[in-house]
This record gives sequence, structure tokens and C-alpha cells, in this order.
Amino acid sequence: MEVAVFNIEGKETGRMVNLNETIFGIEPNDHAIYLDTKQYLASRRQGTHKSKERGEIMGSTRKLKKQKGTGTARFGSIKNPEFRGGGRIFGPRPRFYGFKLNKKVKQLARKSALSYKAKENKIIVLEDFSFEAPRTSEMAAMNANLKIMNKKSLFVLSEQNKNIYLSSRNLQGVEVVTISDLNTYNIMKASTLVLTESAVDVLQSTL
Repeated sequence: MEVAVFNIEGKETGRMVNLNETIFGIEPNDHAIYLDTKQYLASRRQGTHKSKERGEIMGSTRKLKKQKGTGTARFGSIKNPEFRGGGRIFGPRPRFYGFKLNKKVKQLARKSALSYKAKENKIIVLEDFSFEAPRTSEMAAMNANLKIMNKKSLFVLSEQNKNIYLSSRNLQGVEVVTISDLNTYNIMKASTLVLTESAVDVLQSTL
């Protein structure tokens, strides 16, 4: 699958990049995408929720009323969950929500997500670029030239570039990641996937 290479002005450079069919042209596996996305979102949860049970709250241990002869139910502690201010029964406790997922499943999920984008013609290959200094206006102008303004776009770089990252930080819907940080969730969430030429080479050699 051959894709034209664009420059930051939104014009074709005349070069073509061949996208590997084993990465960008497979039959997508929806269940693998679901599992990988579920694991990513689960791992992001803080899991710091906590409520006090009856053994953890402050309160008197005095018996509220005598055991027999009142005609009502027995009450032995103000910490009883049935009382206002009492402990909670089986309340949430701190925990880690993440779970293990095989590397081959995660790899299949990424390939499936990339294949979806390629099938929908949502992949743009951009020649390697950089900014001399952080300039949000330059990043916005490039998005306008590529006709992806006001769309969720994911820029994938082969290595970290601080100026590009800072230039995109104030633009709504624009996200910049490196190949090592690329995941299925971000790929599926983006409307357009913008890959630099060097990122394509690294991605195809990695997957």
C-alpha cells in the first residue's frame, strides 16, 4: 500500500511511502482492540477509593439500650451500618484495576487499529519536520494546510521533540506521541493519524 508524503505546507513532495500490508492491511480483530483498550483505561484508574467500615470509624462502644424488654430490635453499637454516621458494609478499598494482557494480543490490537485507519484513508504521512522554537501558530497553520483543523489528530514521531510537543499543547484535539507511547486507545480515538516518515520506518521495524 503506497501513500504520498506531504510537507508541512500540505503539498505532496512527490515521494511515496510503502505501508506494510502485514501491519496496515490485516483483517481487524475487534475483540483484541476491546481488550487492549480495556486494559489501558483500567491501568489509568487511580484506585484510591476508600470508605470506613464499622471497625474504622470513631464512636462510643456503649450499648445504646438494654437488650430485652424494649419491644424493638437489639442495638449494641452506634457504629452499626444501619445508623446515620455508622460504618459502611463492604465499602470500596484501594485496589489496582489493571490486568495482564499477552504481548501478541496487544500487538494484534495495534495492527488492527492501524488497519482500520488505513482502510478509512485516515493516515497522513508527513516528512520529518521540527520547529526552531515552540510556536502554536505554526502548528495550527500546519494543521490547516493538512485540512485536519478542528479534528482529533494524533501526530506520531520517531523520537521526542520538545518544540513540537509544546507547540501542540494548546491546540484542542491535537496530541503528539512517540512510537514507544503509541497505543490502541489513542489510535482509535483520533480522527486522523499523522505519521512522520521516520516514524513509519520505526513502526514497521517494531511491529
